Amino acid sequence: MKRIGLLLFVFSFICFFGVAGASAKEDSKESLGEQLFMKHCSKCHPNGGNVITVTKTLNPKDREANEIKTEEDVIKLMRNPGPGMVKFGKDVISEKDAKAIAAYIFKTFK
Repeated sequence: MKRIGLLLFVFSFICFFGVAGASAKEDSKESLGEQLFMKHCSKCHPNGGNVITVTKTLNPKDREANEIKTEEDVIKLMRNPGPGMVKFGKDVISEKDAKAIAAYIFKTFK
């Protein structure tokens, strides 16, 4: 009986800290995405808006209207933008950082 109690305790401990660790990683990714967005994107997209083309904001309705349906679409646009948007090549924003920015956009601007 003691063995079962010990196993349950160890299992609970691992589950708790495993979930807490995953949550911390997710928070870290969000924080990174926010920091990178503020550094590279917020001048033209303050609060998810667009100071260059007002119909191309980061809100879901405008994203959908402009065929930006996935985080991958955001990254493609960063790499090969249309008129008025700065190009962010892999030499400027790594793939990991681009994914963090895209995730931040989809999580923040709803």
